[in-house]
Amino acid sequence: MSASAEQIRDQQRSIWDEFSAGWKKWDTEVCGWHAPFGDALIQEARLRPDSAVLDVAAGTGEPGLTAAGFVPAGSVTLADLSDRMLQVAAEKAAVRGLGNVRTTVSDVAALPFDDGTFDAVLCRFGFMFFPDMSAALREMSRVAKPGARISAAVWSRAAENPWASLILGTIARHTELPVPPAGAPGLFRCAAQGFMSRMFRDAGLADVTERKVSTDMVQGSPEIYWEFMTDIAAPVVLGLAKADAESRALIRSDVFELLGRYGHDGGLRLRSTATIVAGTRLLTR
Repeated sequence: MSASAEQIRDQQRSIWDEFSAGWKKWDTEVCGWHAPFGDALIQEARLRPDSAVLDVAAGTGEPGLTAAGFVPAGSVTLADLSDRMLQVAAEKAAVRGLGNVRTTVSDVAALPFDDGTFDAVLCRFGFMFFPDMSAALREMSRVAKPGARISAAVWSRAAENPWASLILGTIARHTELPVPPAGAPGLFRCAAQGFMSRMFRDAGLADVTERKVSTDMVQGSPEIYWEFMTDIAAPVVLGLAKADAESRALIRSDVFELLGRYGHDGGLRLRSTATIVAGTRLLTR
């Protein structure tokens, strides 16, 4: 791994550790919002009751914990850089009585598993942040059994995701954020149509499919939306940290005004769209 990749990995571990409390606080809301994306990954995985499943960049446990219910005679391994995020996942597994779930702190570019260990590999909203996405996919393919499905979800274009683009765009208008290098980790890094399919095919995966799934982030008020995003969204918090007090106040005011476009039944509904891509590990490599 290059020095820059190691630096990105270490920064991300620190960030996710820091934000684990926010993810725990909003766990019910996040799980409900993200459920359609996780369900799509599980559908693509073609699980059997005895499947061994790996959930990469599992964070606080989904969709791996949901997958555990589909493999009562199998197992689910939750892997993530952040020990603190996985602690939340382990607590949730214990509360649900899921005895077929284990956690492991690991780097996706160096997974601590033998070749051909898993019947399915899932990755929900992790690819966009991997320092080397191709290396990550090679590792995911290496630990998958011949014939196993690898499925991933990434955020689609910013225009299809006002839940994030509304506040991030407002921050950008009020601050002088540095322009990230092309291909740098970020929410919409994998959004281009066909981007993920090409990566999967280049990795030697077969039967590659790509489709979009949309749902709404539902919030009760602009105040709740603001609290939610500043508790769980690292890009938002890091962007606000670049602004002085006056600019932060203007950002908040502008965000609240823009949210007026998304009012529905006394609350807010903001569109959220992800690209779901899946492929099969070939019998020979």
